[in-house]
Amino acid sequence: MIHPTAIVHEGAKLASDVSVGPYSIIGEHVEIGAGTSVGPHVVINGHTRIGTDNRIFQFSSLGEMPQDKKYQGEETRLEIGDRNVIREFCTFNRGTSQDVGVTRVGDDNWIMAYVHLAHDCQIGNHTIFANNAQLAGHVQVGDYAILGGFTVVHQFCHIGGHSITGMGTILFKDVPPYVTAAGHDAQPHGINSEGLKRRGFSSEAILAIKRAYKTLYKSGLTLEQAKLALAEQTHACLEIQILTDFLAHSTRGIIR
Repeated sequence: MIHPTAIVHEGAKLASDVSVGPYSIIGEHVEIGAGTSVGPHVVINGHTRIGTDNRIFQFSSLGEMPQDKKYQGEETRLEIGDRNVIREFCTFNRGTSQDVGVTRVGDDNWIMAYVHLAHDCQIGNHTIFANNAQLAGHVQVGDYAILGGFTVVHQFCHIGGHSITGMGTILFKDVPPYVTAAGHDAQPHGINSEGLKRRGFSSEAILAIKRAYKTLYKSGLTLEQAKLALAEQTHACLEIQILTDFLAHSTRGIIR
């Protein structure tokens, strides 16, 4: 299962059925779970743990040191969950001691070519990153979020679950859950209603989320006033709680 031209350090821990393609390099502190395939010309380095049934395509670089001038060789990590697809030329850096010390990617993510995840990014489950989506350090992305091609995200931004960005979107602020964002600087353009339908949200829940969006963006209320109004709406629709929790913890402010 390991091509004779691949270089796998004797200290690496690979499940018995892991496949490694030609000319790939696996470092000393790497752990790879069962059913994962590593394509040709892939480099996996550092304290990196990869779960089961992942498919990693050629020319990706995973677990290298962060592109952060403050980094001084601390023992930080990259953790990747299960059943992820990581396409060509992706770069995922490990974390830094200035944050949690680990870059995390959850389960069932679909990550297309040339995607960059910088140090300390926290990626949820079932996300989609289209080609050339670029995340600076410390970015958090919620479950089922979709980033359109060439989306660029400033450091420390949070992207809420079930949100979606258009191609070429540039984010300097947080994107609340359920919201469609596009432009430079990004602006809100309604909710991701089609995505919510595909994921089984009821028509009543989608209507409630639309009402919450109008409260946040169309009512003329200040953000603090909108938060109070949304808190009342959570009684009728539990899905709004995800939105209110996100707003309560936003530190960079939201797109407006």
